[in-house]
Amino acid sequence: MSVRQAIQDVTNRIAARSRDSRRDYLARLEAAREAGVNRAVLSCGNLAHAFAACSPAEKAQLAGTKSLNLGIVTSYNDMLSAHQPYQFYPDIIKEAARSIGATAQVAGGVPAMCDGVTQGQPGMDLSLFSRDVIAMSTAIALSHNMFDAAVYLGICDKIVPGLLIGALTFGHLPAVFVPAGPMPSGLPNDEKSKVRQLYMEGKVGRAELLEAESKSYHSAGTCTFYGTANSNQMLMEIMGLHLPGASFVNPGTPLRDALTREATVRALSLTAQGNHYTPVGHVIDEKAIVNGLVGLHATGGSTNHTMHLIAIAAAAGLQVTWDDMSDLSDATPLLARVYPNGVADVNHFHAAGGMGFLIQELLESGHLHEDVKTVWGEGLSGYKVEAKLIEDKLTFEPAPKESALPKVLTSTRTPFQTSGGLKLLSGNLGRSVIKVSAVKPEHRVVEAPARVFHGQEGLQAAFKAGELTGDMIAVVRFSGPRALGMPELHKLTPSLGILQDRGFKVALLTDGRMSGASGKVPAAIHMTPEAIDGGPISKIRDGDMIRLDANEGTLTFLGDEREFLSRTPATEDLRPQHYGMGRELFAGFRSLVGVADRGASVFQ
Repeated sequence: MSVRQAIQDVTNRIAARSRDSRRDYLARLEAAREAGVNRAVLSCGNLAHAFAACSPAEKAQLAGTKSLNLGIVTSYNDMLSAHQPYQFYPDIIKEAARSIGATAQVAGGVPAMCDGVTQGQPGMDLSLFSRDVIAMSTAIALSHNMFDAAVYLGICDKIVPGLLIGALTFGHLPAVFVPAGPMPSGLPNDEKSKVRQLYMEGKVGRAELLEAESKSYHSAGTCTFYGTANSNQMLMEIMGLHLPGASFVNPGTPLRDALTREATVRALSLTAQGNHYTPVGHVIDEKAIVNGLVGLHATGGSTNHTMHLIAIAAAAGLQVTWDDMSDLSDATPLLARVYPNGVADVNHFHAAGGMGFLIQELLESGHLHEDVKTVWGEGLSGYKVEAKLIEDKLTFEPAPKESALPKVLTSTRTPFQTSGGLKLLSGNLGRSVIKVSAVKPEHRVVEAPARVFHGQEGLQAAFKAGELTGDMIAVVRFSGPRALGMPELHKLTPSLGILQDRGFKVALLTDGRMSGASGKVPAAIHMTPEAIDGGPISKIRDGDMIRLDANEGTLTFLGDEREFLSRTPATEDLRPQHYGMGRELFAGFRSLVGVADRGASVFQ
């Protein structure tokens, strides 16, 4: 199967641009492989500390040099519904390892925060930075160098990207990512959204709102809308780091546990001691990154990954740009309609044919690289399957040839649109990204006067005061990585949606984030340069005419450009927002963090 020329062209230029950095990364990987696992050279005191809590049989195994030891890096906590099922995974993994004569140890835990809890709250300022904390925590967990391979337990927004960045730092080790799956379907997401809007209009009270939210987010498992958490799962599978068909199996089911056991066995089959050595640094190459981006576009995935995938690629010595993403979007059809890009949820997506059908369609139409390494073997074709449990045996059957729910998941012959769900915007205001998959065509071009706010609280106050009564492009600035840590501004969605429903032309322009659940209102987000760096967004004034054209990919100040550029940038005293809820501990991160189109990372 040959890949389309447009896809190949982007792949080639990533490889060419990354030639030196990728070469250096692979050289470090090979040196780490040759050095091997430290168990053989640890002093007796070192080794005694490492297995002090193990059983006598495990101690005997770990004292030798041949037995395999699997590291478990977990993001378990019992507050996050998506991560609560991980409580029992270490026991399942250890039992599966013992069944093949190996051992497994929990190498360490990483923090896991929930953007759903912190939306609109001070804690949200730590959300993006938590990705890099998780990467560093992963490195600490693996730094004991006791392990021949590792499995990673993580689901949600910054957690999977952070785990993968950390795993790639130990790129000589095989890595299998183990999901926990989405919660069963509850109150439909579009109904929940309607109640949110009614609450903002004062038509229902807090009790009704809480009831709707609780019926939507109602049990253990990942939230069912297609935000960053579920985009993460799609990416891990299409990039070859999950077992086939593993991404969207509900927690607490026999199939879920069978997949976890098999993931353990698979990880231990890929070590340097065996015949199928597959380190994670070889799995994640330029082809895998392009496959991930194609999957993101084809499903209308999370805008957060316009930063995360750049940071992940950099951890593997690969240099990816927003221009690469934009060109891939132009070459990729949109095949999925999952909320907010539709009314269905990820359980419906899975029932329609899920990842097996999606990968099959994209492979057969030449949109994916088939010749990649995966944890399941050579080539992506092994992922054109559905995982099933038949008579207590895990089996993988061919994916269906037709979608069971064509309004949710369609073929490349009848796409929902011929280009992907994400787009790059550029112009005299800088560069930003927009998620267009959920925006109706009639709302994709907005030309309106600016209404400027220094933070989301100002916009919400103006809405509640009844001051927003016409067309506008709401400019929310001083929310970028260096300013505040780039919080999500998803709390603005109901207010902006109400204004759009009232017939106004409305859009958002911000150097903050809008989350993986970006919805029906056009939002130019991740604006670079950000306001605190004196970017053009800091020079916008109330009443300035701005044109956002998501079809052409432009974002433009309309007026005397020379006068605009000569303006003195606005400033804002952000010190009060740098304290409280732990934010004072992240001053170093705010000073080190890079720009959004370079991954908003503190590592480069």
